[in-house]
Amino acid sequence: MDMKRYAALLRGINVAGHRRVAMTELRALLERLGYQRVVTYLQSGQVAFDAEDCPDDVLAARISQALADEYDSIVDVIVRDHDYFDAVVSHCPFPAGEYAPRQLHVIYCSAQPDPARLDQIDAAALLPERFAVGDHAIYCLLPGGIGRSKLAAQLVQPRVLGANTVATVRNWNTVTKLAAMTDEE
Repeated sequence: MDMKRYAALLRGINVAGHRRVAMTELRALLERLGYQRVVTYLQSGQVAFDAEDCPDDVLAARISQALADEYDSIVDVIVRDHDYFDAVVSHCPFPAGEYAPRQLHVIYCSAQPDPARLDQIDAAALLPERFAVGDHAIYCLLPGGIGRSKLAAQLVQPRVLGANTVATVRNWNTVTKLAAMTDEE
């Protein structure tokens, strides 16, 4: 079977000292699952790896289950391939060169965001913060950063994304790094 390059995004690990997962342990865990060329980025839950071509949700479930077995804690995982991460970068509706990386974020979603649910947000009241929907992603332009963003706080709510949708946010530096980490070369 053909090998393919993926990245897994782990939601909510190593945040404020909670759900600690050492990156060396994470790499070892994925290697035990049979994945190759495992590389982590930062301490916040990004890991690239080679695996046999397989549906993203199957890989995510395997990694999530292995983390649950190892750490006795549920960790939500989103897995995507290089083509996806590359498309997220190239389809950004906000000109990335005009903003600091801390001002641009992507909310990666396990399911495609529902426009009817997103219409619940009064976007005009939240200006200058803005958002746009992509493929299983929501692009956020947050001029003041994410820390005090009212828009970002609303976008990740289950009433907006759906109760069973996993969502995890990454800043623009990480977004571009994911595309680079999953590049086959």
